[in-house]
Amino acid sequence: MPIEIVCKIKFAEEDAKPKEKEAGDEQSLLGATGAAPRDLATFASTSTLHGLGRACGPGPHGLRRTLWALALLTSLAAFLYQAAGLARGYLTRPHLVAMDPAAPAPVAGFPAVTLCNINRFRHSALSDADIFHLANLTGLPPKDRDGHRAAGLRYPEPDMVDILNRTGHQLADMLKSCNFSGHHCSASNFSVVYTRYGKCYTFNADPQSSLPSRAGGMGSGLEIMLDIQQEEYLPIWRETNETSFEAGIRVQIHSQEEPPYIHQLGFGVSPGFQTFVSCQEQRLTYLPQPWGNCRAESGLREPELQGYSAYSVSACRLRCEKEAVLQRCHCRMVHMPGNETICPPNIYIECADHTLDSLGGGAEGPCFCPTPCNLTRYGKEISMVRIPNRGSARYLARKYNRNETYIRENFLVLDVFFEALTSEAMEQRAAYGLSALLGDLGGQMGLFIGASILTLLEILDYIYEVSWDRLKRVWRRPKTPLRTSTGGISTLGLQELKEQSPCPSRGCAEGGGASGLLPNHHHPPGPRGGLFEDFAC
Repeated sequence: MPIEIVCKIKFAEEDAKPKEKEAGDEQSLLGATGAAPRDLATFASTSTLHGLGRACGPGPHGLRRTLWALALLTSLAAFLYQAAGLARGYLTRPHLVAMDPAAPAPVAGFPAVTLCNINRFRHSALSDADIFHLANLTGLPPKDRDGHRAAGLRYPEPDMVDILNRTGHQLADMLKSCNFSGHHCSASNFSVVYTRYGKCYTFNADPQSSLPSRAGGMGSGLEIMLDIQQEEYLPIWRETNETSFEAGIRVQIHSQEEPPYIHQLGFGVSPGFQTFVSCQEQRLTYLPQPWGNCRAESGLREPELQGYSAYSVSACRLRCEKEAVLQRCHCRMVHMPGNETICPPNIYIECADHTLDSLGGGAEGPCFCPTPCNLTRYGKEISMVRIPNRGSARYLARKYNRNETYIRENFLVLDVFFEALTSEAMEQRAAYGLSALLGDLGGQMGLFIGASILTLLEILDYIYEVSWDRLKRVWRRPKTPLRTSTGGISTLGLQELKEQSPCPSRGCAEGGGASGLLPNHHHPPGPRGGLFEDFAC
C-alpha cells in the first residue's frame, strides 16, 4: 500500500516581499529572462516623457487624468505635424550660393582666347573643284571658268580638312600686330583649331604651359590688331543655312581644359572699333545629388570623354553632336573629335546641320550635359571705341599700303585683360543640412512633449520587454511537473521518498532508513516493513 506524506509549508509575508522586489529589479533590455515585464502604469510613472505619468500612471481615473491625456495627445499631434514639415523641407534639399572674393594673387593664369573669322572660305582661294563640292555650303553656282555646268563636271572626292586649311583665312595674313604683357607675339603663338566657323586660332591653348598675367588693366593682357579681309568674303548668290551677312570675328574666352564652342558661347567683334574685354576669373563650385545636378569627378585616370583630357559642358555637347551625326550619316564633321571618316561637304547641310538642330539642351533632351561640380569661367565686361581716328587712318594706310576706307572697313583691335588679379569663388552650399534638421526636431520634441533621444530609448526598451515576454509565452511548452503544489501543501509519493532515502534498498540496517527520513520519530515494534499511518514535517 503506497504511503502519501502531506507537508504544509507557510512562508512569512516579510520574506516574500524582498523576493518580489529582486525579481522586479532584474527587468532590463538585455537581461529580462525570468521576471514579468512592467505594466503600463509602472512604466509611465518612471518615464521621463513629460505628462505620461500623469496621464497613464497609477491612481484613480478621473477628470484630471483625462485632461492630462488630452493635453499629451494634443502635444504629440503638434510635434508630429511640425516634424513632418521639417522633414519635407529637408527632402527638398534647398541650397544657397555664397560668393567670396579671393585675395589678390601676384600671378594669375591667363585664359585661352579663340578667334574665328565669320567668313569661312576665302573667295580667291576656292578652286573650281572647291566651288563644285561646297555648293551646298556657299550657295555659289558650280561651274568652271569655261562655263561648264555641274552636270558636265567631274572632280575627285574632296578632302574637307584640306579645303578648310587652304581656303580659310590665314592668321599670318590677318594679324597685323600682337602684344602680350608688353612683349611681342606672332602667329606662331596661336594654335589651329576647327569649329563650326571652319579654321580658327587659339592663343594660350596649352594647359601645360599656360602664360601668366602679372598685372591687371589695359596693356597687361593680349592686344592684337586684325585685318578681317572683307574683299575675300564670299558673294551671296542664294541663301543657305551657312550664309553669313556679318563682317568681323567671333571670339571666345575660356579655360585651357575646355574646347571652344564658339558658335554658341562666343561674342562678336566689329571692324572699325577697338574692343576692350575686361575679364575676371570665377571659380564655381556646385553641389552634386541630391542638392544639385552637377557631375562629380570620377577620379579615374582615363579621360572621361573620348578625345578630351577633361570633362566640360562644351566637350559633352560636341560628343553628343558627333554621336548624332554618326548615327545618321556614318561620318563626323571636321571640328568633332575622333578617328571616324569626315563627312563630305555635300551632306553638311543635308545631314549634319539638321541633326544638330534636333539635339536638345535640357534634361529631357537627347543630349543632357550636366555642369561639372568644379568649373572655371571668365566674366566679361565689353566696351569699344571707334578706330582709326583721322590722324591714325593716314598712318595705317601708308604702313600697310591700303587706303583709309579699307582701314576703317577691315581693321579692328581686340584688347583682352584682367580687371584685377583677383578671382571670385561662388559656391553652392546646402541651406538645410542633417544637423539643422536634428536640431529643429530636438527643439520641437522639447517644446511639445519634453522628450529626448533617451526618452525614445526608454519607450523602445519597454516595448522590447513586453514583446519579449509575449514571445516567450508563445514559444514555451508546458512540462509535466514531478511535484505539484496546491495551497502550500506538498504531496510526495512513495517513489519520491525512496529516491530521497539514503537507504533505498531493503539491505539497510533496521531503522536506518527511518531514522534518516524522519529523525524525530522512532519505529514502533512490529514486523519488518510495517506501515505508518501519520508523519509530520
